[in-house]
Amino acid sequence: MLYVLRTYSIGNNMKLIKALSLSIAELEQPIITFYQLGVIIHQIYQAKTFRGESIPSIKKDSADYSALTNALGNLVDDGILDPFKGFPSKSVFSILGKTYESPAEVACAIDPFCYVSHLSAMDHHGLTNRMPSTLFLSSPGRDMWRRYADEKMHKDLGESILVYRMNGLPELHKIRMDKIGRIIVHKHSSLHLGAYKNVRGRNIRVASIGRAFLDMLRNPDLCGGIRHVLDVYEEHAEVYLKLIVDEVTRHGRPIDKVRAGYILDEQLGLSHPLISEWLSVVQRGGSRKLDASAEYVPEFSEKWCLSINV
Repeated sequence: MLYVLRTYSIGNNMKLIKALSLSIAELEQPIITFYQLGVIIHQIYQAKTFRGESIPSIKKDSADYSALTNALGNLVDDGILDPFKGFPSKSVFSILGKTYESPAEVACAIDPFCYVSHLSAMDHHGLTNRMPSTLFLSSPGRDMWRRYADEKMHKDLGESILVYRMNGLPELHKIRMDKIGRIIVHKHSSLHLGAYKNVRGRNIRVASIGRAFLDMLRNPDLCGGIRHVLDVYEEHAEVYLKLIVDEVTRHGRPIDKVRAGYILDEQLGLSHPLISEWLSVVQRGGSRKLDASAEYVPEFSEKWCLSINV
């Protein structure tokens, strides 16, 4: 996220804390991380002005860690920021006057690469009648996350990234999320960001409908169990058939195509030209199972070479 400093006048000799407070108030999210605060103070120090007004208290060309922690202390003392309960010290802060409708808004602000997935995404799209007591998120694994974080820091800071790092300002790093308020958070590591959409008017990213159906095949245990998954397919697959087939064709592994093919074709009697193409990945004489977590049973689909172990 790149924080843009606007250029309109609000008075003479603006103080640093006031500039920070106004910058924070412009964020369209309920929380701010230590890294995000570091980017804001770095940009203000670099400009030495805010909204067209100079800030005489800034004497250095760039902020250092001491300047950041002093500013943070003032913001907390003034009630502008408050440490967000349940997170490590000096990592996440709630913003005065900002509330959140769901824990997902907090999660998506803390982890810029995560999105709501599995049963939580099914709930968002109206695909399940279950009320998740856990927030399910997908986020890249450690190495991929670090790569995305480095790319984002270069985007946020531009050519001044070396100065930012030399002054010991906070890096963008993965913050552990076990709970947000009373809601337990379950993070699933994905090999890539996957297909998600941004929810209009809210700082939330949610798996697309097609990806939600693909995730049901891959991780039924995170989607209410295999029987619930089959019920959801039976109730909704015909309506969303094109989205499901497109997603499975583009991003599905061979086993995903076999499972989806069996359910859509044999179980539900739905047809689509691409489903027939999936037959090319059928593995004769293999031991593929409809539910990967259950034991193999001799009842199977001849067409899709799949053990129907449900």
